[in-house]
Amino acid sequence: MSARIALVTGVGRANGIGHATVLALARDGWDVAFTFWRPYERRVPLGADPERDPERLEAAVEALGRRAIGIEADLADAAAPDRLIASVGERLGPVDALVLAHSESVDSGILDTSVESFDRHFAVNTRAAWLLIRAFAGQVPRSGGRIVAFTSDHTVGNLPYGASKGALDRIVIAAARELAPLGITANVLNPGPVDTGWMDDATRTALAAHQPGGRLGAPEDAARFVRFLLSDDGRWISGQLVTSDGGFSV
Repeated sequence: MSARIALVTGVGRANGIGHATVLALARDGWDVAFTFWRPYERRVPLGADPERDPERLEAAVEALGRRAIGIEADLADAAAPDRLIASVGERLGPVDALVLAHSESVDSGILDTSVESFDRHFAVNTRAAWLLIRAFAGQVPRSGGRIVAFTSDHTVGNLPYGASKGALDRIVIAAARELAPLGITANVLNPGPVDTGWMDDATRTALAAHQPGGRLGAPEDAARFVRFLLSDDGRWISGQLVTSDGGFSV
């Protein structure tokens, strides 16, 4: 049987959830395609090395004995999702699992969000997710398929990000029902606050104080849950918005 193939979006920097997810899946025997978008990493520099991080990740996956391809893709382009699924199919084979870890994320609230920023958030976080799910389902995965999307409940002072993630939730949950006849499961994962380069020391200290276990979530914590949802043991879970945040939300 040929290797399972995953597509993970939003893998632009080595300290991100997407990066940890790619490595975790490779260790589990998946071949992995991943997307990145250097202009975003340059515009929102959160500890990324946009010129080298994707190539380093490809090498790390290949060192684990798996195939890897990084594809630069502007998911604000409505034509990009179809091209992306087609490209992965041609280069690796049909996609068995789609992990949506990409996001446009620029802090602004109700009074200071621009129309351009609002539209860009919805184009990347919401429309691209829908189009990727549609293209994924259209290629008819060989033995069903898995969809996992990362979300957030951060809304106050973060209007376009929070609103676009809320819309993403509804799309993925609808997919669980509509795509079930194709053998596809779909779930949304809220990892809580994870330090992926956006926290300063004060934020890190304040958030850690609210964690029952005394530590913040790490990208690897989120990746472990994705591994479970994509495993045989996770095949009966679908249509859920799961919070896996170490008890932060309690």
